[in-house]
Amino acid sequence: MRVFLTGGGGFLGGAIARRLLDAGHSVRSYSRGRYPALEALGATHVRGDLGDREAVIAAAKGCDAVVHTAAKAGVWGPEREYRRANLDGTRNILAACRDHQIPRLVYTSTPSVVHTGGDIEGADESMPYAREPHTAYVATKTAAEREVLAAESERLQVVALRPHLIWGPGDPHLVPRIVARGRRGRIALPGGGRQLVDTVYVDNAADAHVAALERLGPDAPCAGRAYFISNDEPRPLREMVLGILTAAGVPSPRVIPIPTPVAHAAGALLEGAFRLARSSREPPLTRFTAQALSTAHWYDIGAANRDLGWAPAVSIDEGLARLGASFAGGASDG
Repeated sequence: MRVFLTGGGGFLGGAIARRLLDAGHSVRSYSRGRYPALEALGATHVRGDLGDREAVIAAAKGCDAVVHTAAKAGVWGPEREYRRANLDGTRNILAACRDHQIPRLVYTSTPSVVHTGGDIEGADESMPYAREPHTAYVATKTAAEREVLAAESERLQVVALRPHLIWGPGDPHLVPRIVARGRRGRIALPGGGRQLVDTVYVDNAADAHVAALERLGPDAPCAGRAYFISNDEPRPLREMVLGILTAAGVPSPRVIPIPTPVAHAAGALLEGAFRLARSSREPPLTRFTAQALSTAHWYDIGAANRDLGWAPAVSIDEGLARLGASFAGGASDG
């Protein structure tokens, strides 16, 4: 297939591009930056903004399928920026599919669309959307997932994947934050980090996208549905954090347990202070982050196993070993 891939220069997008190329598909990547390493692998690249409808439609011409991973992530920033990238951008992708009669769309969503602030333990896709999203990111990703799934038709088959806490070599988000805090010699975790959380190694998340793309079709069980994607190995948050720090060569810091109400209050206080100061920087703690750190969140991926024919191939322990090799200057991708 000729695949139009948004965000191919990103962490997950780059892994998907490699998997697609290895499987014999051609890749046309669309993003704002230029990524020579991706082009060296055999992908073509078009620079553009997701919010520019005409540019998106023009770039997708001639493709057989779309994998839409690009998004504005995070918990801080102007709502209009999240709307332009996540919601308007997705609407532009849907317009490109309609205009060019592209029959397959794989959309990268997030489990945050169902997060209401409490524990999530073994939930499946029957869990409803959160009624009151806590951040602009969650609000726009929820709206975008709803519109993608509503676009399912005879002419366009869609599927939404919800990978949870993607990490691995080259991760520019989760791993650097953990390492930066670990290097201070102490790390504060609500409840001591005993709650179970799911994560997903980046190659497993990429494989799930390729599996979904290749399974999509008019009669596919996955068409029109959303799926949780994880390593299916829920571990205490503390254990995962310390595992990443060990892989990075950071001596185990002192873990400071803080009461959950204190974490929530601190997140609210810091949000208020940063808004009052009109700071563009993200606070070190927000209410949403405090909730995520203080609750269990792990999911049943049985539906993805069944309908996508996918299961995580790289265990957390193997992923940590690969992460360690990347920090040591060894191979970072398997």
